[in-house]
Formats: sequence, C-alpha cells, structure tokens
Amino acid sequence: MMSGFFKDRRIVVTGGAGFLGSYVVEGLQKRGCKNILVPRIEDYDLVRLEDIVRMYDDMKPDIVIHLAAVVGGIGANRAHPGKFFYENLMMGVQLIEQGRLRNIEKFVAIGTVCAYPKFTPVPFKEEDIWNGYPEETNAPYGLAKKMLLVQSQAYRTEYGFNSIFLLPVNLYGPRDNFNPESSHVIPALIKKCVDAVENGADHIDCWGTGKVSREFIYAADAAEGILLATERYNDAEPVNIGAGFEITIKELAEKIAKISSFKGEICWDSTKPDGQPRRCLDTSQAKKHFGFEARTGLDAGLKATFDWYSANCKQICT
Repeated sequence: MMSGFFKDRRIVVTGGAGFLGSYVVEGLQKRGCKNILVPRIEDYDLVRLEDIVRMYDDMKPDIVIHLAAVVGGIGANRAHPGKFFYENLMMGVQLIEQGRLRNIEKFVAIGTVCAYPKFTPVPFKEEDIWNGYPEETNAPYGLAKKMLLVQSQAYRTEYGFNSIFLLPVNLYGPRDNFNPESSHVIPALIKKCVDAVENGADHIDCWGTGKVSREFIYAADAAEGILLATERYNDAEPVNIGAGFEITIKELAEKIAKISSFKGEICWDSTKPDGQPRRCLDTSQAKKHFGFEARTGLDAGLKATFDWYSANCKQICT
C-alpha cells in the first residue's frame, strides 16, 4: 500500500532523464506524485551555479533527489579523472548549498560504491567508508561523491538540514549505456557477445584477469531503494543500496556468453586494470531503516537486460 508521501510534494530528480533516473521517475509516478520535475541538461547545466540557482527558482522543489553524475567504466575514469572529479563535486556541493539556502525539506544525495576504500573488508559496511583510499582508477569520482557525505553531515550538524547519503552498488538493467567508450561491465560484455555472434567471431577480448568480484543491483530495484529512503530515512549515516552478493567477472562473462549464445573463447588482457579487488555490500542497514531488499535475481536481470538490448541495439548503434 502506497503511503501518499509523494503525492503533493514537488520532487526534483536531477539525472531523471538518465538510466537510473528513468526508474526513479517511474517509481514516483506509481506512487501518485503529481509534481515530478526533471532538469534537462539542454536547459540547466548543473555544474554552473547560475543554472542551479535558476533551476531552484523555476522548479521550487520540496525534495531534491540528486542522481545526475558524470560516470563511466574503468576506461572512462582513467581518461577523464579531472572532469569526473570537478563536475561531480561542483554539481553536488552547489545543489546542496542552494537547497539549504532555500530551506528545502530534504536532499537525497546519491553516492557510489567507488567511494569505499580499495581494500574494504567484504561485505562492505557503512562504517568502513573512511578506512583507506579508494581504488586508484576511480578515486577522483569516488572522492568527489564522498564529499557530499561530508557536506550532508556538516549541514545537518550546523543548520539542521535534512540531507541523506546513499551508496548504490554497480547498476545494470534495460536502458543501460551500451556505448563501448563509457559503458560499465555488464552492457560492455553484452555488446561484445552480441557483436561476436553477429560477426561470427571466435573470441571476445575482456579487460583484466576476470578474477575480481563485483556486486550488481538491477536499476529498478535501486530506484525502489532510493524512494523508500527518500520517504522513510532521515539520519546522518550513509546507507548501502545493494543486492548483497558477489560474482567474479569471469563468472559474469560466462553467464552473459551463455545468455547471448556466444560459444567462442573469452580472452583476458591482464595488461589492463582489474579495478577494485572485491565488491560486495552489507545491505542490512537499508532493510533495518527503510525496509529495502533487492528483489531481482542476477540471472533474471541479465536476461531482461539482454532482451532489451537485442530489441533496441539497432536503434542504439545507429
């Protein structure tokens, strides 16, 4: 039973036209929210203070869910560490400050699993977030996002500003980014396998050793977690949003090859970086504080993602 919390509130969803944002917007619509406001990049460059001020003046939100991010896989992070640091930091810091100045009801800051230290004990617990430096290839992005946690807690202490900080693990699902220049591992592997089958290739090349592990959450599940936290969670401590399992990249590649009917060899290029050695979140705090548990199993989620790409890849690739 929906609570009616969102019905008459004005909700700004930055990044609402993006991958995760599309699911958050759908979730708000299902909850009967009448005022869902999505600042599009063509109208508001949220790195620029004057555009942020104009967005707040135009949209007058009660709550901001800040999903917008400059993001990509290991390759994109290595190519653009400065851009990823500056643009993510400036967006978040200025959005929170302008929200505080307007005394909005709540700010929901979306962090990243990349904020955790490189060698965090598995499963990652929220209290471990400061016990070391992030994995080097994505540290600028991870640290830019982690500063929003510092800001949220500082503003709560000094101003009583209700800003919460959520840490989603790696996302995947239909509508993901399949551009090989910037995609994450699941869409990248799906595209490699589909292309190999279509071209009759006998192998695909993958980065790293395949031995590192990752956790993945279906984007629709992550959106549900974010909306439950928006409604029910009002505390200073960060909270993980995950599915609570890990799988090696080698096992993941084999699953995707099977789903896509690719029967060739999977070749690993160990001269390319693996990234963080392991990733798996402790998800107990999300369940405890706002009743969230991921529902979509990896096999079902991968099949849905593959099916969506198969149905849409011609349109995406042209």
